Amino acid sequence: MYRETNKRSIVKGISWRVVATTTTIVIVYFFFDRLDLAIAAGVIETVLKVGLYWLHERTWFKVRWGKERIEPFNLWLTGLPLSGKTTIADKVYTELEKLDIPLERIDSKDIRDLIPDIGYGREERNRHMHRIGNLIRTLQNNSISTVASFVSPYGESRKAIREMVKNNIVVYVKADIETCKQRDYKGKYARALSGEFQNFPGINDVYEEPKHAEITIDTENTSADDAAKIIVKYVKRHYVK
Repeated sequence: MYRETNKRSIVKGISWRVVATTTTIVIVYFFFDRLDLAIAAGVIETVLKVGLYWLHERTWFKVRWGKERIEPFNLWLTGLPLSGKTTIADKVYTELEKLDIPLERIDSKDIRDLIPDIGYGREERNRHMHRIGNLIRTLQNNSISTVASFVSPYGESRKAIREMVKNNIVVYVKADIETCKQRDYKGKYARALSGEFQNFPGINDVYEEPKHAEITIDTENTSADDAAKIIVKYVKRHYVK
């Protein structure tokens, strides 16, 4: 996929103006057989059309009729650790970027790198989710949509996010514990089972499955690419016409 650069657009605009002005000069010269009159007509036509085009564009810029605002949305991918949330969210973000809408990607690891001493207890996780909700709300106030991936194991924190932000789309990335263990190349599940990690969802802490998710992706039967297509299709149908 190629994107038109500003430099290319400017050169195209100038080349078209040269073609149009030359055409005017040729037509006037053909009918009146006067080169000076033809050149004068070409120059006057160029100046007038550039000015009128600027005035036309400025006028339409102020007219709100026919403009459709894209309401910011929040895609919230939740699921057990290693269920595939981040992989799917990254693919969704890449596809949605092609729609040329204001968009940000938020992942739990990135936030915890910024705020390393958050903690993993229930109260600490819920407080952390409120911080994320405020971040997303601030972005939405600036018409920026978000693709967020967090384990967010507790129903109350996901409910708080839904109440705090606009157009919240919960995507439950579903995978059983055994499948997640098989994907665990970092050995996190083993360390949780040994007691090294506490408050680990699915092992020594609960993961409360979403009861009202807009989209459920069963990663046992759906690839990451197909999951991304399902989510992007939902967003296009409901928020990006």
